[in-house]
Amino acid sequence: MKSELDKDIKTLFTASENVSGKVYTSNQIKDLPLPVQRYFKYSLKENQSYVSYARLQHGGEFKASKNWVSIKGEEYFTVKKPGFVWFGRVPLFSAKDVYIDGTGNLKVKLLSLIKIVDAKGRETDQGELLRWLGEAPLFPTALLPSENLRWEPIDNNSAKVIFTDKNLTIEGVFYFNEEGQITQFKTKRYKDNTLENFTGYCGDYRTVDGMKVPFYLEATWNLESGDLSYAKFKIVRIEYNTPSKF
Repeated sequence: MKSELDKDIKTLFTASENVSGKVYTSNQIKDLPLPVQRYFKYSLKENQSYVSYARLQHGGEFKASKNWVSIKGEEYFTVKKPGFVWFGRVPLFSAKDVYIDGTGNLKVKLLSLIKIVDAKGRETDQGELLRWLGEAPLFPTALLPSENLRWEPIDNNSAKVIFTDKNLTIEGVFYFNEEGQITQFKTKRYKDNTLENFTGYCGDYRTVDGMKVPFYLEATWNLESGDLSYAKFKIVRIEYNTPSKF
């Protein structure tokens, strides 16, 4: 999977472009819903350069079958053309999750050799683009209004975001605390071929390159049978605008 991973990362970065010549100003957010304004005032400083690319390494836990196991992973993001490549390894299994040029794919291998999952298709595309959007607090300038992204008000602590990439439009609700931090992202996401409620949690905010970003991410399916948390990632390192593999 390593050579395939290297190829995907190169394709990801080549397909997007550098937008870091643009800068954020508070004038951009004056018409946004109040909690969204609060978020940008918290997470960005005036004249903050836009993020073009991001890369991170993480530890944490993953729920394999019924048991939590330790996981190590790395993830690469592009912003102008939304995309990511994630690679994770737990005992016995490795997984690669991507969204590149409008196409999503999840592969899971046993002992890094035997393919046991190879998910693709429209439902996978939707799920992977939602993963990118839910993890966008890691690179906050991606959530500024644009031709592809708009915000709609709900109340003082939440707002709907609607995002379009190519011919795929997704939406979800971000929740904000009084400080301005994003704490949750709720949406409907495909789990296999079924549309299910999903919540992504953010926490442990720290300052990196002048931006406040979460160092803790948790993913949970909200199923009829109950909530199923399956990933708890703790970021070890995050870097911006270095479009290459670690």
